[in-house]
Amino acid sequence: MIGRLTGILLEKNPPQILLDVQGVAYELDVPMSTFYNLPVLNEKVELHTQLIVREDAHLLYGFLSNEERVAFRQLLKISGVGPRLALSVLSGLSLNDLALAVTNKEVGRLTKIPGVGKKTAERLLLELQGKFVISGATGVRGAPVPSSGNDIVNALLALGYNEKEADWAMKQLPKDISVSEGIRQALKLLSKA
Repeated sequence: MIGRLTGILLEKNPPQILLDVQGVAYELDVPMSTFYNLPVLNEKVELHTQLIVREDAHLLYGFLSNEERVAFRQLLKISGVGPRLALSVLSGLSLNDLALAVTNKEVGRLTKIPGVGKKTAERLLLELQGKFVISGATGVRGAPVPSSGNDIVNALLALGYNEKEADWAMKQLPKDISVSEGIRQALKLLSKA
């Protein structure tokens, strides 16, 4: 099993990349969330990986965060969801958006993802219920985030800011800030950005 690779990024052809690890080049498929956050070519990158062995192929999938890999594995456990569809789901929604869609049972949000019909969306919602928690940085259970941070990020998301903006604002705030003060300061920061 290949769990993680660290190497030099040689090629980027969405959704596939080529990673040189000490002279061996690995082809990996990555979700668009990972793809957009990759460094420029010829830079070093570390990816968490998932190897899928099929009768006709060995397929390697890469993720910048372990949370994305965990979500990918959760999706693969669902009947009718293969690696391509799981990658499509992670490309179509951030982990936090996926967690929100599952929590709020938003079938429509999932059906906007290419390859996800109404029945598949309903199955995803049913099978993923309780598997995700909403947080500022990730949407997968086990990622520690201070509760005040959750509340601040959720408030910013509810006000229409996207996850990237909310995460950026959270990083600018002191760790022990109260929720109301955090929201006030985050709004001030975001209005200047």
